[in-house]
Amino acid sequence: MIGGFLKEFIKIASGQGFWGDLPNAPVNQVKKGKIDYLVMDYLAEVTMSIMQKQKMRNENFGYARDFIEVIESVIHHIKEDGVKVISNAGGVNPIACKDAVLEVAKKSGIEGLKIAVVDGDDILHELDELIQNGHELKNMETGEPVASVRDRLLSANIYFGCRPIVEALEKGADIIITGRVTDTGLTLAPMVYEFGWDLNDYNLMAAGTIAGHIIECGGQVSGGNFTDWETVSKIEEIGFPIIEAYPDGSFVVTKHEKTGGLVSEMTVKEQLLYEIGNPKQYITPDCIADFTTIQLSQDGKDRVKVWGIKGEEDTPTYKISASYIDGYKLSSTLVYCWPDALKKAEFAGEILLKRAKKSGITFKNTNLEFIGVNACNEDPNILSKDYSELNEVQMRISVQGDSKEELDRFGREIAPLILTGPGGVTGFAGGRPKATEVVAYWPALLDKKAAKARVSIFQI
Repeated sequence: MIGGFLKEFIKIASGQGFWGDLPNAPVNQVKKGKIDYLVMDYLAEVTMSIMQKQKMRNENFGYARDFIEVIESVIHHIKEDGVKVISNAGGVNPIACKDAVLEVAKKSGIEGLKIAVVDGDDILHELDELIQNGHELKNMETGEPVASVRDRLLSANIYFGCRPIVEALEKGADIIITGRVTDTGLTLAPMVYEFGWDLNDYNLMAAGTIAGHIIECGGQVSGGNFTDWETVSKIEEIGFPIIEAYPDGSFVVTKHEKTGGLVSEMTVKEQLLYEIGNPKQYITPDCIADFTTIQLSQDGKDRVKVWGIKGEEDTPTYKISASYIDGYKLSSTLVYCWPDALKKAEFAGEILLKRAKKSGITFKNTNLEFIGVNACNEDPNILSKDYSELNEVQMRISVQGDSKEELDRFGREIAPLILTGPGGVTGFAGGRPKATEVVAYWPALLDKKAAKARVSIFQI
């Protein structure tokens, strides 16, 4: 048995689905009912590059600073109620995140807690050595080696799974701060630890992985972003989801009583389809989960039981999430009113592109959208229909290129169009647009033998 004892069940509550999610959600999870674990997912692929840029500007940044406010709000509950917190809020600087948590504990007069830091995922400064050792980190989509963009890389992080988090729990950690671990690993780890699961029992690994997948997006499974949104009650007070997990791998998806939202078969099924490719092979560092084996049924109000999940052995590689600078982009909008709002908007876009060409400005890509007509519809024939009676149309132009100076020059053409183009402009927002860097995604694979997570314990 990995855990110190075997519980009948444990409650794992989701507190964040992304960096910038509802700020009171994790606090409500701790204060509105009994839970054993609070898990918070702050990281998406682009988030890592944003955090890396912040760290480059300030060595004490690079993590989700919102997390510190959460800890400040619940630290007494962590101490008194035994709630354990697991979060990838550490981003690209988990040590600085740990230092901030220690400072909160000091100010709150809290003693006797253990903080674990899980890192080793950030390999940006190890890439040259890895490349020299034959790890090409080829782009999974293009096949190009990472060396082709080495000088433009912003971040490179390994997706670790549940194992280092389990190790931190074994060492008695109360708050676990990680870098880039899988969203699912945050939820799987407490099950492995508490129930003494064998890491090689891939059915159990798959069950915990799918439980993590279900709650990784926070309120999305408890009524948020739901197709039948009109059936969701008190969504302004939405309760975030909770996994009630059992030792046999079955679990119930639920939420605290007297909170808004909805947990139903359909909300769970919609979340199960989120970001799924091959449903028989959901690949994680811990296992390959088979979503086609999932059984579920309504188990009472706001309770959905899930069971019967099967899995297979994990792959010999870790996924790498890297990002790099791929030129610059610029976007801006103008709103045109009736009559002939669409014709005016189309003509305005043509004028801008013609003026750019005459000025010698070149683009890698251009895109013209007409909000209210085709921004949510990819039908190539949609603009040929009759839209003469539209009250207003927003013209949005986006361009991409290698020269920041050229794009900024183009940005100076937008506002003048108000007086030097078709009449009827009713809206121009945001001032003169400026070019910003394009952060591109570089997915790759790395042999697991070439990487190792680190677990460090700090005593409050």
